[in-house]
Amino acid sequence: MNALPDPALTRAVLVGVGAYAHLEPLPAATRNLPALAAVLTGPLSWQLPAEHCTVVCDPASMPDMLDPVKRAADEAEDTLLVYFAGHGLLDGRGELFFGLPGSQSGWSYTGVTHQALREIILSSPAGRCIVILDCCMSGRALGLMGSDDTLADQAEIDGSYLLAAAPDNSPALAPPGQTHTAFTGQLLKTLEHGVPGPERELDLDLVYQQVRRELVAQNLPEPQKRIRNTAGRLVLARNPAYRPAPRPAGARAAKVPWPDPSTFRTPLAFLEALGEVRALSGLTLQAVSERTDPAVAAQTIGQLLNRTTLPRTWKTTRSYLAACGVPDRQCARWEAAWVRLRAQEQTETTAVVPEPAPARGWHARLRRRRGTDS
Repeated sequence: MNALPDPALTRAVLVGVGAYAHLEPLPAATRNLPALAAVLTGPLSWQLPAEHCTVVCDPASMPDMLDPVKRAADEAEDTLLVYFAGHGLLDGRGELFFGLPGSQSGWSYTGVTHQALREIILSSPAGRCIVILDCCMSGRALGLMGSDDTLADQAEIDGSYLLAAAPDNSPALAPPGQTHTAFTGQLLKTLEHGVPGPERELDLDLVYQQVRRELVAQNLPEPQKRIRNTAGRLVLARNPAYRPAPRPAGARAAKVPWPDPSTFRTPLAFLEALGEVRALSGLTLQAVSERTDPAVAAQTIGQLLNRTTLPRTWKTTRSYLAACGVPDRQCARWEAAWVRLRAQEQTETTAVVPEPAPARGWHARLRRRRGTDS
């Protein structure tokens, strides 16, 4: 499947429980929800339509929590994301269940069993199921959520990617006075600020590594992950901290650190890298035009660099890259990336889906109608 989910075929359900009658309150758990929804519907992430991102705050009963998950699971064809923040508890047999406002530790009938959630997720036709659990086994004191190493093992679902905040009993996961829980707070920070380096996009694996690194550095609980397929390569957001490798002063063209086309995961990455190539070459559009063979007008090159979809033919792109100084061997790798991403783009455009709302931000470059061929 494509690295970037199709918003029309993707669903997310965000559940948070903060008001508990018999357990320590976790107000940060419900404060996580609007912030995470804003990311998933925003221009730098999946840009889900609002109706495809369901927020469930303090569900009173099992149907109140699971009915929205079931609807989303039935509708999702590309990706299904389910998030839960609140108390994670153990029943008398040591099995995981999720705490509802009236839940009591040890009694699974007062909450939602993991097995019930798992059955719904497994029934979905979605190609990928992402589960994010910001919960542990029990609350220990105000601002504390206790846990056990079995959380991720119990929550594992075939064909899914699990991110779980599963600490030991001592660190605070929801410190008093903080807006968000420690785990989700760091997740939001990573998606907002990115990961400095050469990665153009933030996939699940990269996000997990950054969240884990930051939490461990702060002596906060170490999160876990479980992966059962290639879902770790699913792109969560554009990387705001992407930094291309600097060009060595006076370097010959053959030594320029050109972008590596094998790392392009989306058409957007390919299109942005074309512009980066010209910047690395140090040439103006006119200079590139004069170096192309056969000659390509500067206006046409400008149109190429401002496209919103991949060009349907390879010829002009090949001339452009060669004129910028990209060696033939690397041009062949660019062509292979173009073929791969062009097929991905065609798959997206031929899918029979409802007409989406006008695209904005990051997805606008991927979902607008095709411009002039180059």
